Amino acid sequence: MPGIAAPHGGAAGGLPDLNQLRTFLAVYRSGAFTAGARLLGVSQPTVTTQIRALEGALGRELFERLPRGVAPTPFADELAARIVEPLDALGAVSGPGGLLGEGEADPVHLAGPAEYLGHCVLPTLAPLLDQGVRLRITCGLTDPLLDALRAGRHDLVIATARPRGRHLASVPLDDEEFVLLAAPSWADRIGARVATEGPAALHGVPLVAYAEDLPIVRRYWRHVFGKRLTCTPAVTVPDLRAVKRAVAGGCGFSVLPRYLCEDELASGDLVLLNEPDDAPINTAFLVQRPGSSANPHVTLVRDHLIRAARPS
Repeated sequence: MPGIAAPHGGAAGGLPDLNQLRTFLAVYRSGAFTAGARLLGVSQPTVTTQIRALEGALGRELFERLPRGVAPTPFADELAARIVEPLDALGAVSGPGGLLGEGEADPVHLAGPAEYLGHCVLPTLAPLLDQGVRLRITCGLTDPLLDALRAGRHDLVIATARPRGRHLASVPLDDEEFVLLAAPSWADRIGARVATEGPAALHGVPLVAYAEDLPIVRRYWRHVFGKRLTCTPAVTVPDLRAVKRAVAGGCGFSVLPRYLCEDELASGDLVLLNEPDDAPINTAFLVQRPGSSANPHVTLVRDHLIRAARPS
């Protein structure tokens, strides 16, 4: 393992030991002293003592204490990035529980978009639980989740774009098709005019969007209509499930992933406004943290996600 030197200008109280580093990593990954203690199977005072000793050895504060949990300092992010891979690799040869437990593998930390996790992943997890896998799931946007994965806080991330650089292994996981839709009340007014008139057919219809910069809608406009989107959203809400409910309630039109709307399209609660021959597609990637395969359950989860996304 690389040496952990005291930072310039900080007085080191001694070299950190392995227990201090594994305690640090447990707190870093879980975001709280109490959660880290549960991962390690020790008391919270023991965790507090270990973290204070490590901070003394390194001469730096590692966590900012919050009303609920802790937030890592920039130095803690750097430390985690340096130690996570060698610690996990060492855990692979120290027994079935690795460094953070005995007799069972560590929980697998999986992260990704809330909508995809909730709709496509969570309903498939029962076979993993039957095999004794424990999961800790985090929802969020791709870039922050990949930053956290690089720092060792996640084992697997479902990303909406292929990660940059050569240090993160990724495989294509799933393709999501984007569809233009509205409630029946709006679809009846618009009719089939979108196919012939293009965006002009939507003039006067409110747009419901995921974000002010309209990433999904802009992508659809470029791909299908070959035009720059000029529409301003009437409603923005950072949750695609909420966008779907607003559109189904008659608030206007939107562009959403087809997988999220299949039930509503089948029931007639939502109606496609356009069915282009070449619909826009976005590929999701499954990204694995280097060194995470030291936990055999990470491989189980990875392989399961790939099989579930590509049923035979």
